Amino acid sequence: MSIETGPAPTEPQNVQVRAQLSLSTVAARNLATTTKSQPQMQGISSRWLLRALPWVQVSGGTYRVNRRLSYTVGRGRVSFVKTGTEVRVVPPSLREIPVLRGVADEALLGELAGRFAQREVAAGEVLVEAGQPVDEIYLIAHGKIDKIGTGKYGEAAVLGNLADGDHLGDEAVRQSDALWEYTIKAATSGTVLTLPWGAFQELADRSAELREQINQYLTGAGQAQNQHGEADIELAAGHDGEPELPSTFVDYELAPREYELSVAQTVLRVHSRVADLFNDPMNQIEQQLKLTVEALRERQEFEVVNNPEFGLLANADYEQRIQTHSGPPTPDDLDELLSLRRETSHLFAHPRAIAAFGRECSKRGIYFGSVDVGGHHIPAWRGVPIFPCGKIPVADGHTSSIIAMRAGESNQGVVGLHQTGIPDEYEPGLNVRFMGINEKAVISYLVSTYYSAAILVPDALGVLENVEVSRPRD
Repeated sequence: MSIETGPAPTEPQNVQVRAQLSLSTVAARNLATTTKSQPQMQGISSRWLLRALPWVQVSGGTYRVNRRLSYTVGRGRVSFVKTGTEVRVVPPSLREIPVLRGVADEALLGELAGRFAQREVAAGEVLVEAGQPVDEIYLIAHGKIDKIGTGKYGEAAVLGNLADGDHLGDEAVRQSDALWEYTIKAATSGTVLTLPWGAFQELADRSAELREQINQYLTGAGQAQNQHGEADIELAAGHDGEPELPSTFVDYELAPREYELSVAQTVLRVHSRVADLFNDPMNQIEQQLKLTVEALRERQEFEVVNNPEFGLLANADYEQRIQTHSGPPTPDDLDELLSLRRETSHLFAHPRAIAAFGRECSKRGIYFGSVDVGGHHIPAWRGVPIFPCGKIPVADGHTSSIIAMRAGESNQGVVGLHQTGIPDEYEPGLNVRFMGINEKAVISYLVSTYYSAAILVPDALGVLENVEVSRPRD
């Protein structure tokens, strides 16, 4: 057996270590006072939405929005639950269909929901041809549907788009032998739920409550009203001589909507030893409080966008929601969004949606400019600034929304609600209240901010939905 050996050891070499000639920086720091920054926080955003909203003082804690009496009931979005491949409508959400708005019987809604049949549709599939009898109610569970009609010169034209949660066909309750005024065609593959009118009518024949609700709906639909569904004001114009003039009055909603101030709160805790011994050169409680307030303001803006009770995305009127024509946000989409209201002062979009809009403009050789807002250059379209708002969600990393609004109470727009002058106020609408020191010598402060938002008239806010923000592969 042979054993391999390594190289022969070399002679030891003398290594000269130079003596230190000066004090090291590590030792010097023990005698020096470092220059330090205040605590930093990555989660602070520009919060353009909170800056843009005009804030109304709500002294009583509740803000009531008085409007003219309206006979038409706004449409909402129906909700669905998915189990495997089976899709079912959530029964209480059927109240979002105008004719079912006042139905209180949960069992009745459950039976009605069970009568809907699931149907899978392919992209390009025609569900209904124009001129056919309206014999089914359609609920769109997933996908995008085009309403195709005839243009002025006989050409096919897309009249509108429908998407998840939308419904159509229920308007046939207003008249017998109703015909479809447009063709329904699937723009993408998806899932719809259908209910034959015969099944709906059979249930109405058995339910006195449902018949009463239908009668109330038809009574409101038959009243004199303007194009917005408001009670009409009788006027005379263009007359000659001395005709008898109509008499009129402006009727109001008997049960206007009220907004109660919402709250975001937290308890800030600081150990008394920290507050006593480590307060120089920066006040520890002040720095803790500053970052806590920033976090509360970030949550406040998130709630103004996403809260189901008063958030802008959840409370936009059905008629003010539109779908993108092709997926990504295009100049055509934003033009249509702007056209829905008499004045748009602000656009808000997720930064990825703004980037997607920029790509679509570049494809067309269009340059969208900018406007100066408080010294900041903000991108703009048609002179309306497009503010970045990271609180607008991006669903599954693919789709988002763009919000357009008219702001101001005097302009019948969107307003923020708060109350100033509250006890121990630290900032407008935000207070810090001392809660005491516990047996572990921990100081506690209750930090609260009170806020809400109100849409004064439906056309003050519009939403472009299902905006594709993903970047296509080259």
